[in-house]
Amino acid sequence: MKLVYTSVVAVMALFFVPVSPADGLPDLGDVSATVLSPLDEKKIADQIMRSVMASDDVERDPEIQDYVQQLGMRLVAASSDKLLPFQFFVVKDNSINAFAMPGGVVGVHTGLIVAAENESEVAGVLGHEIGHVVQRHLARMMAQQKRDSIISMATIGLALLAARANPQLASGAMMSASAGSLQKQLDYTREHEREADRVGLQIMADAGFDTRGMPAFFEILQRGTRFIDGSAPSFLRTHPLTTERIADVRSRVEQGAYRQVQDSAEFQYVRAKLLANLGPARQAMELFRNNLAQRTYTNEAAQHYGLAIASLRANDLAMAASELVWLKQNASPHAMFASLAANIEVAKQNTAAATGLFQQGLEHYPRSRALIFGYAEHLLRLGQTDAALNLVAQNIDLYPDDPYFYELRSKAYTMQGKRLLRHQAQGEAYVRSYNLPRAIEQMELAAKAGDGDFYQQSIVEARLKQLRLLLNDPKDRG
Repeated sequence: MKLVYTSVVAVMALFFVPVSPADGLPDLGDVSATVLSPLDEKKIADQIMRSVMASDDVERDPEIQDYVQQLGMRLVAASSDKLLPFQFFVVKDNSINAFAMPGGVVGVHTGLIVAAENESEVAGVLGHEIGHVVQRHLARMMAQQKRDSIISMATIGLALLAARANPQLASGAMMSASAGSLQKQLDYTREHEREADRVGLQIMADAGFDTRGMPAFFEILQRGTRFIDGSAPSFLRTHPLTTERIADVRSRVEQGAYRQVQDSAEFQYVRAKLLANLGPARQAMELFRNNLAQRTYTNEAAQHYGLAIASLRANDLAMAASELVWLKQNASPHAMFASLAANIEVAKQNTAAATGLFQQGLEHYPRSRALIFGYAEHLLRLGQTDAALNLVAQNIDLYPDDPYFYELRSKAYTMQGKRLLRHQAQGEAYVRSYNLPRAIEQMELAAKAGDGDFYQQSIVEARLKQLRLLLNDPKDRG
């Protein structure tokens, strides 16, 4: 499945589902809430996330995922609604974009992180997106238009996110769902954009970021955001990111106190990792070598880390190991270095050394999903299924909504020939991937497997009943 994206800055305020007004902004009472209820928001968000989880265009690297999620939640914690559920994900796309969708779903293109000169610029874009959500812009637009078009909004949201194999279908869906009031929506969008700017700046400031990052990066967006092809509907080409709006944001920033903020190590290393995975591996290696030789960098350790990742991609294990030595001698310890060290030994087929490094890494960074997943995969390659299952069992409660823990269980049980447990685990993975029909299929297979004991059979049958209720009656979802 492929994701098809439009220029987000032109459309991101058309499809937002938010919650409470900030100081000095309109208090809408119950109007927007009655137009689009929390249940409606959840239904739309679940549909979107189902497409996200099934897409090949979504970044699966846990270190990149975790960085964006943690950055996003740091900003959410500084917003006017700290309890609103948000989900952040990363799209493997070199364009400079981010977008918010119904239900607090926020996507970030890898190109945005690479293009940012500092972490506050990324935080500025995310703060703006969060501003759309907490201000309930979608519900407010629907209330103004006095029509309940939840199905249409879900159609638009999904069309923006994924056109499956046919971009023309996305254009058609958006046009049919929106025809008749497009100019009004675009006019209202400009109001939303200014409002999200104001709210986003406050979120940034309260979260401890440099607010200058927002106008600085908006200027990059204005220069760099373009449609990839001509398939998007023409109304989406009206670009609300104007020079006047950027000037307004910059004026607001200059009225505040000056704050210089240091980038986190995670931002620097994630950005370097993304660069290391762009294009041919040897070309990426040359990029980092040149940066180091010419001293064109803001963080030297990040350049050595990027060179190590690119070298590992190129199977130049000697270079990767050499860069790791530099990092150990010159940079503060980090979970991403521990994961890199273990993966180098895996590539060298040094089984015992890799096992020791995974164990050592987890002693220092027990919450690192990269180390947990890497070690579990290593154990499965060695045929040590019981050890892999124990590792998953010890850590699954740290990330109860992560489907990959259950996929690892399913792989281990498949290797052990345990059919009921295999299908049960895969079913739970589908639940966490927002795919209830597939989850029910797997639970039905588990119930018919015939190799479980009475206790296991009872658990599967009870879960199957629960999932069928969830699918047939969304109001019963917990």
